[in-house]
Amino acid sequence: MNEKVKSFLRSLVSLSDYVDLDGANASIRKNIYFRGPNVFILACAIIIASVGLNVNSIPVIIGAMLISPVMGPILGFGFSLGVQDTQLLKDSLRNLGVMVAISIAASAIYFLLSPLRLENPSELLARTNPTIYDVLIALFGGFAGILEISRSEKGTVLSGVAIATALMPPLCTVGYGLAILNWSYVAGALYLFLINSIFIALATFITVKLLKYPVVAEAEGGRRTRLRSRSLAIILVVIIVPSVISAVRIIKESNFRTHAARLVSDNKTIGKGFIYDYNVNVNANPPVLELYMAGEKLSSRDKEKLYDEAEKYGILRSQLQFREEAVNTRESITETDIVRGILEHSDRQAERLYETIATLNDSIATLNAQLRAARKALGKELPPADKKAEADKDCEDS
Repeated sequence: MNEKVKSFLRSLVSLSDYVDLDGANASIRKNIYFRGPNVFILACAIIIASVGLNVNSIPVIIGAMLISPVMGPILGFGFSLGVQDTQLLKDSLRNLGVMVAISIAASAIYFLLSPLRLENPSELLARTNPTIYDVLIALFGGFAGILEISRSEKGTVLSGVAIATALMPPLCTVGYGLAILNWSYVAGALYLFLINSIFIALATFITVKLLKYPVVAEAEGGRRTRLRSRSLAIILVVIIVPSVISAVRIIKESNFRTHAARLVSDNKTIGKGFIYDYNVNVNANPPVLELYMAGEKLSSRDKEKLYDEAEKYGILRSQLQFREEAVNTRESITETDIVRGILEHSDRQAERLYETIATLNDSIATLNAQLRAARKALGKELPPADKKAEADKDCEDS
């Protein structure tokens, strides 16, 4: 019984019967080159991605990622390391460099000419703060990509890999950072692109070795091989460490936001005052929770009570700040005094909400336009309703 189970498990994970190494070899070598139609396809993808990022439209960004031909040289880079093909390595890196340069230049020109400036370009900002999770996405996306290319029967996996690893948006964000001279955007987006490229190539390299692709050249001396392996390991560590630090910081910020929300929810009313709003400032070191108070001014005793409550959620007293513009020190206060302070603070939030709603409306309009186009295309392929009904009737009569 144990042998049957082992045999079944081996057959379940075996790849030898499902791969076409020669076909994959030819396909990878063919797709690294950046000539002819690929130049114009890349230009189209760059403009589409830039527009999508400019208007915070996720469907448009996804479309650009599906169009982009940037994946080819990255897979070629990892493949060339696995089969020890020096010429293929040079060609892959050269074509990747040309693609990256053209992409950044085109996106920078677009953002310089675009009149639209969003106050909160969330899709652009999302590409400026990579974490260890981006490393995992790129690594496993690379595994899926090279396995798809290697197998005999091709599917739609590469499309999913292109969307998941998101190679185009970081390059467009670099162009955006150059257009507005924000070097932190440039550095963060370049780092994300570097993470995606390096770990897709690493996954390709590992898979090429596991599937035993034929080596082009004989391996060099043992000492030089060890030096190459150590150099690769150092590069990977240098790439990973900042992403781990970034991930830890994001996790801490998320936990602080969660604890702050729970603290406010559980302590809405304090003495004769109350919390009508709050703000979390994670850019401060350490993060700060600002409490906007209304009603009567809090006594020292009430504040101490809130400090004690905050410590239960892991929030130190130095991280609490009271904003008491809407409080009143009189024993009796009017409703107008309270409302005035609340409204002055809420106006700014209302403006941000209106901008968010406008952005969402634009996205909905784009989706509706795509849906109408799809329906129109589908309608051309289907027979008219009356003819279809007549055909159904003839079938029933017969």
